Amino acid sequence: MPGHDLFPPLEPFSSGRLRVSPLHEIYWEQSGKPDGKPILFLHGGPGAGASPDHRRFFDPAAYRIIIFDQRGAGRSTPLGEIRENTTQDVIADIESLRELLDIERWHVFGGSWGSTLALAYAQAHPSRVSALILRGIFLSRRKEIEWFLYGLRHFFPEVWSGFAGHLPEAERDDLLRGYLKRLADPDPAVHRPAAQSWSTYEGACSTLLPSPETVSAFGRDRTAIGLARLEAHYFANGSFMEEGQLLRGVGRIRHIPGVIIQGRYDNVCPPVTAWELAQAWPEAGFEMIPDAGHSAMEPNIRRALIRATENFKYR
Repeated sequence: MPGHDLFPPLEPFSSGRLRVSPLHEIYWEQSGKPDGKPILFLHGGPGAGASPDHRRFFDPAAYRIIIFDQRGAGRSTPLGEIRENTTQDVIADIESLRELLDIERWHVFGGSWGSTLALAYAQAHPSRVSALILRGIFLSRRKEIEWFLYGLRHFFPEVWSGFAGHLPEAERDDLLRGYLKRLADPDPAVHRPAAQSWSTYEGACSTLLPSPETVSAFGRDRTAIGLARLEAHYFANGSFMEEGQLLRGVGRIRHIPGVIIQGRYDNVCPPVTAWELAQAWPEAGFEMIPDAGHSAMEPNIRRALIRATENFKYR
């Protein structure tokens, strides 16, 4: 176990770019032990991208850590591109990456949208998944999307007021439509402030206690543009899945070892969703963290995730 919450910083031992369509090229990297237990990290958003700290959830002496930026996110190109960008496209990218790296099966680790994608991938390719470590569960149902757009005002009224206030009053009954229009505008003077408003709204609601550092990170141009454009695009399309699809499909993965980690005071992805998943998947471990919000970097969320990766590293 690390002396602190995360393992020490480390650099990749290999990285590259994979052309997955005529339009999209994704960034990928590997770190840790080249012949270790393969584990795939799926970042949130969609569109948030991965960061160097994400390597640090895994023991580099035991794990072969694979991280990639999904279409339109992070170091993948083109940034914020919504064309040819669906859940099914990203699942196909994961399979292309697995084949490129000659991996038979791997653990899959994902939080928030990463949990959505992990579940969708595992249900599409259960024979390729040896374990699931999930955090901050999001199943992309209409009620969860509506909660993000409107429900958060009950807990973060001042933050939500700024988010809604970015649009003219006449457009606030349909925040998603109003933001989609601005995020698609080619003029940076229009799409950049809209992206920062959307992204910092999410960042401000992601931690139990105020975290200016989190809000600042969410407000950086590359993060904000990828996150806002892709989230709005996926939300408008129900993440390209049937309503309730992931809960109905749990039977396909109940044989896979798994753990669900959820912050009790997660306002971005309320705990009831994780509870519903745990009821449908009773074989999975379920840990409700009593003093945490949404972010993977909440102190006791970090510790729970480290415990999970330690428990699974030889399974």
